[in-house]
Amino acid sequence: MKQTIVIYGSSTGTCQEIAEQIAGKLGVEAKDVASLTADDVAANDNLLLGSSTWGAGELQDDWYDGLATLKGANLAGKTIALFGCGDCESYSDTFCGALGEIYEGLKDTGATFVGQVSTDGYTFDDSSAVVDGQFVGLALDNINEDDKTEERIDAWLETIKPQL
Repeated sequence: MKQTIVIYGSSTGTCQEIAEQIAGKLGVEAKDVASLTADDVAANDNLLLGSSTWGAGELQDDWYDGLATLKGANLAGKTIALFGCGDCESYSDTFCGALGEIYEGLKDTGATFVGQVSTDGYTFDDSSAVVDGQFVGLALDNINEDDKTEERIDAWLETIKPQL
């Protein structure tokens, strides 16, 4: 596996916990997006980016500056995989929308996106994170479906590992 980092934005700790779980399974560092630097981006070939979703499908607050940092870096040739947290019951019309925000912000940067996930097995009404019938990354609901989180993480990691 090439040099990899897990970058997350978390307000309540849920996305941080998931990021640390993913990083632990890969044996890499997890870093809060609030402290992300251009040097962090330059030093890593693979960027696993995670955000919780707030309001009407919006990014976690620290991600607005994080996206600016990523857009200002050279992402050509980098591999990006996305993961995020949402609430499929209370916010079923914007479930994991932050994933869609990150994807839209970075899709034209020259990076390669991996880790799309089928919407099969998910219950939600709409999501900007769904492109061409699939989530642009790993969508998790640690509130209503916490019993599925670890299994979904493990399955996702198995699909992306060969591309890292």
